[in-house]
Amino acid sequence: MAERERPDGTEPEEQGQGQQPSTPLDEAAAWAQLIAAYDDEPESGAGSWPAAEDLPAADDDAPDDAEQATPDEPASAPPAPKTTSIVIHPVIAGPRDFEITEEDEGHFVPPEPPPLPETDVTTKFAWLAVLGGPALIFAFILLQQELPWWAITTGIGGFIGGFATLVARMRPGGDDEDDLPGGGAVV
Repeated sequence: MAERERPDGTEPEEQGQGQQPSTPLDEAAAWAQLIAAYDDEPESGAGSWPAAEDLPAADDDAPDDAEQATPDEPASAPPAPKTTSIVIHPVIAGPRDFEITEEDEGHFVPPEPPPLPETDVTTKFAWLAVLGGPALIFAFILLQQELPWWAITTGIGGFIGGFATLVARMRPGGDDEDDLPGGGAVV
């Protein structure tokens, strides 16, 4: 016969060995009691913890353990305070009380950026074609106009031609240019 295991994980013993059978819990009655007592207020003066956890009342007339200890025997523990009090300290200064000082410690002024390098006319027209070709087609679409053949040819051809011009005119070598002044010693 399959019986429940005990909470400590051991098997229950057979009932015929002199032990009385444990009474089964009536779960329905326990739940009904909990639900019935749900809205009840606790009794005044009753603690919400077991009585075993209550501290013994301190008698003012009873001598402390420290007073009873002889000079040869040190006190086992410091005496407990007779009263409990909460001390609330006022907040002197907090993070919201911070004030910015108006001292100017030398405001940083960035230097003027160097001027853009001068470009030649071919590079300017190449950029105009790369950006202007798609802009022309986009303008026809936004204005809901029919795209004529010359707008399509100018837009796509300008983009491809401008891009090819910019790629062809790129400087070869990247950062390894020999004509930079102050580039260091050449061995």
